[in-house]
Amino acid sequence: MTVVVVGGGIVGLASAYYLATRGRDVVVCERGTVGGGSTERSAGGIRAQFSTPVNVELSVESMRVWDRFEAEFGVDIGYRQVGYLFLARTAATAEAFRENVAMQRERGVPSELLDPETAREHCPALHAEQFQAATYSPTDGFADPYLALQGFATAAREAGVDVRTKTPVTAIHRERGGAGRVTGVDAGGEHVEATHVVDAAGAWAADVAALADVDLPIAPRRRQALVVDPETPLPEDVPLTIDLDTGSYFRPEREGAAIVGGHFEATDPDQDPDDYCQSIDLEWAATALERAADCAGYFGPDSRIRRGWAGLYAVTPDHHPIVEETVPGFVTAAGFSGHGFQHAPATGRLVAELVCDGCASLVDVGDLHSDRFVDGESLVERNVA
Repeated sequence: MTVVVVGGGIVGLASAYYLATRGRDVVVCERGTVGGGSTERSAGGIRAQFSTPVNVELSVESMRVWDRFEAEFGVDIGYRQVGYLFLARTAATAEAFRENVAMQRERGVPSELLDPETAREHCPALHAEQFQAATYSPTDGFADPYLALQGFATAAREAGVDVRTKTPVTAIHRERGGAGRVTGVDAGGEHVEATHVVDAAGAWAADVAALADVDLPIAPRRRQALVVDPETPLPEDVPLTIDLDTGSYFRPEREGAAIVGGHFEATDPDQDPDDYCQSIDLEWAATALERAADCAGYFGPDSRIRRGWAGLYAVTPDHHPIVEETVPGFVTAAGFSGHGFQHAPATGRLVAELVCDGCASLVDVGDLHSDRFVDGESLVERNVA
């Protein structure tokens, strides 16, 4: 009854942990090091302010775990619930915010619609005159992705999971000449028989799926972030703030510093996850600081860049993940489009349900099937940065 999880990021390790707690023998195959893909490059945001019910519900169930993570896993992940503040420059975005808040509140999220002046109570240096509306939820925030990953990794190992690093999967075997049920994998020069294979490979998920003769529309897309010393130190209680119409965001770091990011280019080409530039582009960095300065008065001309990095989102055409048993024995949990860290706890439990029960019950993931891209049933997630 072995399950092979492909990918040692936080989605893979959370899946492995919850599978092990359901009594399954689990082998995790990670081509590099634990968390060495997208997890270690995440900004760590955790929020329930999404624009579709399924993403809100994934957040709500995940936040139940984040809220008690230290007590359950014995690791302080630096979880800080300073809130998220979304900002609208246009009337259309403001109207969408009204709809979003109503939907979120129906699902127990304490979000609220604010006028720009009231939003300044949460972000005092906000250029309120630039905006038409805002939304805020006090239970949103952020945590340290590396520490959270280590919590899941340690718990998984203690539950009996065999975590194998430097172990790329090179083949996935299926019955009937590759058209039937998954039977196992070749990994690290060894064949491992398995009842299920879980594709939690993030930016490599489409490549892993191809080994099983499965076509997944998941593309690696490059994203960048900066650690900045603002001209005016950023208070630690300022929310993670997203200027949705420009794509700019910032959040407090330690000792007055800030993380600043956003995607501003008109194009968004696919990347080779094994060979992409992991350092920042100077032109992008200048634009990121300009956009942050246009949003709030913390980022004047004397702001100083400490460092920066680039990582990969695993993006689907509608910015929602694929969570399903794609073919018999092959479970997909990938394509989170930048939301994999925060949704990992719920996803891990859903994977365990798909493997052990044959269906998911924690959250209705009926809309997250891969056939939606063929059938024209794609969702629309508007709250993406």
